[in-house]
Amino acid sequence: MMSEATPDDGIASPFRSVIEVVVRALVDQPASVSVTETQRQGMRLLELRMSPGDMGKIIGRQGRTAAALRTLLAVTAEKHGARAQLDIRD
Repeated sequence: MMSEATPDDGIASPFRSVIEVVVRALVDQPASVSVTETQRQGMRLLELRMSPGDMGKIIGRQGRTAAALRTLLAVTAEKHGARAQLDIRD
């Protein structure tokens, strides 16, 4: 099954919101942060894009910041009875 975009009804999903708020607080160029949410095989897939210069801040030392973001997303998804995955793109 191909990915389907979730409908944009003007209300941000809790998955997207939590990632956007945290990432925008961490980067130097918060305006360049975008999170796209799609649904694939019963799982929410969030694609995080930002300025290439901010990539190191989001990955963190030995990937710790990226792992923390993924954990935060997993906890949010579990609270809402869903599964979610975070892909970090440049």
